[in-house]
Amino acid sequence: MKLSEYDYYLPEDYIAQYPLEKRDHSKLLVLNRKNGEIHHRHFYDITEYLKQGDCLVINETRVFPARLIGNEEKSSDEVEVFLLRPVANQHWEALVKPGRKLPVGSRVAFAEGRLTAEIKERTEVGGRVVKFECQQDFDRLVEEIGIVPLPPYVKRPPEEQDKRTYQTVYAKVKGGVAAPTAGFHFTEQLLERIEGMGVEIVPIVLHPSVGTFRPVTVPAPRKHRLEPEQYVVSAECLKRILEARKKQGRVIAVGTTVVRVLETISEEEDLSEERNLGDLSGWTNKFIYPPYDFKLTEALLTNFHLPKSTLLFLVSAYATRKMIFSAYREAIERKYRFYSYGDAMFII
Repeated sequence: MKLSEYDYYLPEDYIAQYPLEKRDHSKLLVLNRKNGEIHHRHFYDITEYLKQGDCLVINETRVFPARLIGNEEKSSDEVEVFLLRPVANQHWEALVKPGRKLPVGSRVAFAEGRLTAEIKERTEVGGRVVKFECQQDFDRLVEEIGIVPLPPYVKRPPEEQDKRTYQTVYAKVKGGVAAPTAGFHFTEQLLERIEGMGVEIVPIVLHPSVGTFRPVTVPAPRKHRLEPEQYVVSAECLKRILEARKKQGRVIAVGTTVVRVLETISEEEDLSEERNLGDLSGWTNKFIYPPYDFKLTEALLTNFHLPKSTLLFLVSAYATRKMIFSAYREAIERKYRFYSYGDAMFII
């Protein structure tokens, strides 16, 4: 497996900079991985590819405005602190920019001093541990002054509407700094239609990190290491997933984040029906690439992914590299919109 085999050319104007006004009106490329057939539909047609007894597994992570812009105390220079995850009371792991201006001991003020931070230590991966201080509720203040962490290929400043559109309609659990974008295409009305068909909609949580956007750079892709991301699967939701399989329903992953959770727990836990499993939670840095024997995932709804990305490797493992690249070529020919705010692919 060579990194160069997972590269492709995409004209810049194919990268969606804004979402469609109607989420479920995006294009939907349906790829049958058994025979390679491709069909072109709209997302609201997905109901034609679902059946009673199927189990649609969604990721309920909620993206929070993780980018904080402030000023270094001594120089007053503008700096950015990008929140990644809490590590202790008022302490966060974060990325800082520019790093040379924020050595250990530096202090930063945000929102005219309503929030302050001290750089406490460096992390092994080049980030910082930051201690925050404020007189108000920290979470509410971050929601007020933080900036939506749009991915780097969206070449425009975040706008107020992004707080709503860079989020699934079912987002509930705060913690993601990247969105599970395959879920962007669902509306509440479409989800109601799907449930009315007798399809189970089962929520899990995985909080994506900025590693989602980092390409594989090592020549031997198997040596690439993903950043650990936190997941939670409740006992009730796990039971519903396993019962759907027992009744011959398909477990359909909405997004690569869901795939990584399903495949992580399938490897780390004994999911035999005799066991009474409790809630499952932990951290996963599972990197899926060809060849891979999927244990729980039986269909995959996803978007179109960056060249040389871990997500492109994952979907190539689920179908084949040949099928995926053939589908991508056809999507480009038909002017599909790519990446986070773009169109969808359903691999069945």
